[in-house]
Amino acid sequence: MNGVSTVGHGSEAKQARRRIQMVFQDPFSALDPRMPIGDSIAEGLLAAGRPFSREQRRARVAELLQQVDLDPARAGELPKSFSGGQRQRITIARALAGDPEILIADEVTSALDVSVQSTVLNLLRDLQQRLGLTMLFISHNLAVVRYISDETAVMRHGRIVEFGETEALLSDPAEPYTRELLAAVPVLGERMVLDG
Repeated sequence: MNGVSTVGHGSEAKQARRRIQMVFQDPFSALDPRMPIGDSIAEGLLAAGRPFSREQRRARVAELLQQVDLDPARAGELPKSFSGGQRQRITIARALAGDPEILIADEVTSALDVSVQSTVLNLLRDLQQRLGLTMLFISHNLAVVRYISDETAVMRHGRIVEFGETEALLSDPAEPYTRELLAAVPVLGERMVLDG
């Protein structure tokens, strides 16, 4: 094999894609502006190879919209009809369509207002617990990391420099780089500022 990875090819990659789904930073560019949101979510079902009839797809889309606190009656609307936070919830619903085991959330709150950030974070925590999801949450915002993560890996130049239980790592970091990151976080009283 000469050290060449075969991940990404064949049935193994297809299985991995079903088990792992991604939610991106910018929900507007992640959604086709000409496609009703119900169809976007249904695409997630089709991509996962779920053999649903049209009626079953419609019912599953309604269920997914309810899971992310959106009205299923709005499934026929275009993304422009929704706020940034609502669009992010739509992309979360689409990611959940294939019943993944792992959800990768890449800076999912950085483009949102602070009040909307907390709504999306609370939703993700609820879904994580309710659905038994493993979540890889990527963020530059240490307050958000502290809120949502059980364990944290600190990366510098593409390498993990420190890893551990979140509260312990952020309360008493061993690495100078982690201490630098924490020192750069704006503080109000005893609380870290959420928008970073």
